[in-house]
Amino acid sequence: MIGTVESSEHASAPVLAAYSYCEAVTGQQARNFAYGIRLLPTPKRRAMSALYAFSRRVDDIGDGALPDDVKVTRLEETRAVLARIHEGAVDEDDTDPVAVALAHASRAFPIPLGGLDELIDGVQMDLRGETYETWDDLKVYCRCVAGAIGRLSLGVFGTEPGARGAERAPEYADTLGLALQLTNILRDVREDAEGGRTYLPADDLAKFGCSAGFSGPTPPEGSDFAGLVHFEVRRARALFAEGYRLLPLLDRRSGACVAAMAGIYRRLLDRIERDPEAVLRGRVSLPGREKAYVAVRGLSGLDARHVTRRAVRRRG
Repeated sequence: MIGTVESSEHASAPVLAAYSYCEAVTGQQARNFAYGIRLLPTPKRRAMSALYAFSRRVDDIGDGALPDDVKVTRLEETRAVLARIHEGAVDEDDTDPVAVALAHASRAFPIPLGGLDELIDGVQMDLRGETYETWDDLKVYCRCVAGAIGRLSLGVFGTEPGARGAERAPEYADTLGLALQLTNILRDVREDAEGGRTYLPADDLAKFGCSAGFSGPTPPEGSDFAGLVHFEVRRARALFAEGYRLLPLLDRRSGACVAAMAGIYRRLLDRIERDPEAVLRGRVSLPGREKAYVAVRGLSGLDARHVTRRAVRRRG
């Protein structure tokens, strides 16, 4: 079993201020993520905000306009901050609120902070301009930038005492991270292309006549872009199906949080499947009312119960 130690509601003023900063960053920069974690009890919500704020710092370095050599330096500086957190060397009055909050969260919960090192490794892959020939190649990147986040989050969520199959929870969390990242890649295919990045495997692009890339609002001439998208959607759905086996292993509110975040991305996937070329015209998103519906469904436990019934049928 992966347990948790609830952090105190009565943290010091500097720690509470640090968490408030992280929650503000999360609310401003990650609406889907913020929508899910609002379902958590306060200590877990704060810890998840600290994880997000640190992860956002890493992502912003990679996506920013600084020269690559400066980005490399900034990433190493960020890795050094992480090392200080590992070593317990961040004081409550440190000037870095994200470090203060994450240090406190890592004392309250068994968060595998090495996952943030993996995230930095993934952003460094971006800086090197790496491309991916096969899905197996892309999985390495996805595990760094998303699977690791799933495992980090599990450190905050914990698993239910006595949950059958809890030893596989990190595996399911990792797989769910891959599903979310592949959905992101599909949603952002044109935006990434404009930034000079291609994430979809070269083998898949070639198979569907899309090797020329995505530089405009229409697919490459003569390509089967819809076929490519539907192929990747099926792959993402298989990852979601496996990753959703995490839900019955979590307590009700943690399961609701995961179900809400994952449910939003599954619905994005549905929209992309219905209109593949929409991702070339702009960013596909969900209206607030649909996100609210997903959150209510997650909080009700419908998704967790559905996964449990399917698992029982398979064992039978």
